[in-house]
Amino acid sequence: MLAALGFLLPSLMGLQRYVIMGGSMEGTYDLGSVVFSEVVPVEDLEVGDTITYVPPAESGIDTLVTHRIVEIDGDEFRTQGDANADVDPWTFQLTAATQPRVVAHVPYVGFAFMALADRGTRMALIGLPAALIALWSLVELVRALRPQRDRRDDDAVPAVAPALAPEVADERVPVPA
Repeated sequence: MLAALGFLLPSLMGLQRYVIMGGSMEGTYDLGSVVFSEVVPVEDLEVGDTITYVPPAESGIDTLVTHRIVEIDGDEFRTQGDANADVDPWTFQLTAATQPRVVAHVPYVGFAFMALADRGTRMALIGLPAALIALWSLVELVRALRPQRDRRDDDAVPAVAPALAPEVADERVPVPA
């Protein structure tokens, strides 16, 4: 329940989640961290803000990048990863009216998201418990359907073992009046 709340709460608060999958922001947002971003108007962005964006096509990078804004020149932005010695070799424009800006992060939680992105891991997490439940159900079904062993009279254990029963005399003893 707590995990579900932790997963859903940021979305309910209007935050977007991104997993840090590279080392360019090490020291600030380490590999495997989840960063939470609020969507803000582009004109509210300032030097020093960290944003998540798709670099321009000529950069050769086709995945999202989370870097810090180091320069704004009109509508041109330049960023740099905190762990990188040099600024990014490109400038870019943000064409949308809004942009995700990082406001918080949780270290290491992203490793779970990264693992769940792998089909084999998802299959194991779902398939293994399902197989164990199916096996347990099958064992219980076999136990329920197995005929009860009927006890035969000659196998029955007597209430008192014959060797321990006292000898009873066949004589009648008078009862005093």
